[in-house]
Amino acid sequence: MKAESRIQQEIVMWFRNNYCRVGMIPRCVIFSVPNESSSVSEQIRKVQTGLMAGVSDLIVIMPNVNIYVECKDSKGRQSDKQIAFQEQVESLGFRYALVRSLDEFKAVIL
Repeated sequence: MKAESRIQQEIVMWFRNNYCRVGMIPRCVIFSVPNESSSVSEQIRKVQTGLMAGVSDLIVIMPNVNIYVECKDSKGRQSDKQIAFQEQVESLGFRYALVRSLDEFKAVIL
């Protein structure tokens, strides 16, 4: 079983190679939202500067669409805060995807 971090790495690498290279028109964007900290003081600083519990692992920006992507391994489950974030994003008309592999991610964006 692949770790969630490995799945996320594969997604980012594949997407950047296929949609984000210099000179591509349009040049799309994918980025992570690091929301873990090693210390309490770092966590407090992040909260004060906009950290939000439950935010998706990745945000994908393509022409006329933003997709919020949560990566899980084959046994992973969303937390209550992740579910609440998904509901909020979808209520605003944006796409949210829970993916467990690069292939699942490809199916979301293709």
